[in-house]
This record gives sequence, structure tokens and C-alpha cells, in this order.
Amino acid sequence: MGTKHLMDDMAAKGYGQPAANQEEQPDELFIVKTANQWINEAKVKPIPKKLFGEFWYQGEVCILFADTNVGKSILAVQIANQISQGISFDPFHVEGVRSAVLYLDFELTDKQFEGRYSNEYKDHYQFDDLFIRVEIDPEAAIPEDVKFEDHLMNQIEKLAEMYGAKVLIIDNLTWLKNELEKATAAAGLMKHLQALKKKHEISILVLAHTPKRDSTRPIDENDLQGSRILLAFADSCFAIGKSNQEAGIRYLKQIKVRAVEKRFDHSSVIVCELAKSNGNFLEFRYLTTEAEYKHLKHPEQEKEEQETAKVLELRNAGKSFRQIGEELNISHMKAKRMIDKLDREGGDRAGDVPF
Repeated sequence: MGTKHLMDDMAAKGYGQPAANQEEQPDELFIVKTANQWINEAKVKPIPKKLFGEFWYQGEVCILFADTNVGKSILAVQIANQISQGISFDPFHVEGVRSAVLYLDFELTDKQFEGRYSNEYKDHYQFDDLFIRVEIDPEAAIPEDVKFEDHLMNQIEKLAEMYGAKVLIIDNLTWLKNELEKATAAAGLMKHLQALKKKHEISILVLAHTPKRDSTRPIDENDLQGSRILLAFADSCFAIGKSNQEAGIRYLKQIKVRAVEKRFDHSSVIVCELAKSNGNFLEFRYLTTEAEYKHLKHPEQEKEEQETAKVLELRNAGKSFRQIGEELNISHMKAKRMIDKLDREGGDRAGDVPF
């Protein structure tokens, strides 16, 4: 109902008179209804169902972010697999029937994808045919009069229509906009995704990176690159944290929610381990829920790891332990002990995603 029609209706009910300059009312921009009209029309629409527990619901543009080598893509494929098969694992429930999922993979090659979902490139995991994986064709021609980002979004929309997909996962955000730190670029991207969601009733999950963060403090919205604008237009958002307890342990934390009350915040994050089921499916396996602080680094440990990383960098550059000690103002024996410890632990653990 446009502004003019609503005002005429209200006037007929004795609620007031429409403005004299009705022809200037902004009918083109706004959809105007009474609060009761909005509710009555919403009553006939289905209640949003869970796509990934309480982290992502139908009809939402959701953002999943984390640092590199933490497992964003692993979790995203797991989510797509659950939705395409209509299966649930506590506490990552999927409600409703199985659905076609369009997974835009801008991260892995087909061989890397095969390696993650096989046992040493044998005994491959069998995905449902409703899981549709998409890569960019490096030889595809881009129209000269169209920006790459606009062309990409147009092609995504066509794919969704072609396959009847109601779920879209984009891995990752930097492929859609390469200047997300600029507010105008981020706002344009999120508006485009929201428009796509509403036009085709598609639920969208977008993966995003974090800038280098301080692992001694809890994850918050400021850890998302382009956070303010992205979060303003997102319906929900959650993050993956890397646990300090041991390699392969991760935790999931809600950052923004609209559909329900926030449940998995700093006081109770979901803790998982990265593992391969049946030797051929890499996934997040639920362990427990507990406070986030138990998984954060102690400031002294963070300082020690930064110092060790610098020692390793100088050692790899060919410098002696004595030269390293002089440059970092530590003893050459301490520098040697740091390298020996790394060797015993199997080298640099910066990227410890297994497989």
C-alpha cells in the first residue's frame, strides 16, 4: 500500500485527513502500512527455519568470519552438506526439507577440494547432488562496459534461478569486493546481497577474513574487516576462534543475531575439534560449550610466540644465533632454544588446519 492509499484509508476511518499535496508523497520509495497490517500479512508467511542451529536462519544474509587457516571453508562445506541432505547434528540443527545449495568456491582448486573429502585421494565422500559447487572460469570473458563485481553478481543471480537454489554460500567476500575497507564499497555489496535475498527468497552465507587480531582478547565485531557497514546490513553474524588449548580445537561465537536471543556469546561458546569422519569428510565435530576465556592466549604467551616467529624469520634468512641474539637483544642460547623447541613440536604452527 502506497502512502496516498494508506492516508485515504485512514481518513475514511476518521483517523485524520490526507495531506493536501498528496501528489508529492513518496509513493515510489516507501511501502507504508499500519503496524497491524504488517503483522496480519506476516502471519501467513512461514516461520524462518534453522539452517545451522541458532547461528543462521532462513531468509538471512549471514556473515561467517575468522582468521586464515582456522577452518571457515571447512565449516561452510559442512553446512552446505547438511542442508543439501537435510541432516542435523547436535547442536547444528537443520530444520525443514533438504534444499539445493549453491556453493561459490573462490578459495580451493578442484584437486584441493578432492583432497579434503577423500582418504588420500581414494574412498571419496559422496555429496548429495543438491550440493552444487561453482568455481570462477579463468578464461571467461568479462564485458568491457561492466564492472567485474556487477558482472559477478549478475551471474550469481542467474545460477540461482537456473538451479532453483534457495541457499547461497560465498567463499569468500574479497572476491565480490576488493575494497571492503571503503564504506561505500561495503554498503553497495551488502545492499546487493539483501536485494538478491528478497527478490529470490534466498538465504545467503558469506565468508570473510579478519585482519591480524590479538588472540589474547575475545572476538568481537571489530575483528571483521569493514565491520560497521557489513554488520549494519547483515541479519546475523558469527565467528570461528582458534583455541589455545591444542591444535585442531576451534570455537564458534555469535556476534550478531536477530531471529533469537544471543545464546553463544563470550560466556558460552561452542567448542569443536577438526577431524575427518570415516577418513574422508573433514568437519567440525562438537565437543562442549564453555567460556571463551578458556581458549584465549595469555599475554605473556602471545609475546613469546611473536618473539619466536621473529627468531624463525631471521634464522630462515640465514643469520646465526649470535646475530639473531644481537638483533633482538636476547642471548644466542635463547634463540637456539626457541628453534630447537619449534623443531621438536614439528615446526611453525601458524597454519595448523590438518589436511
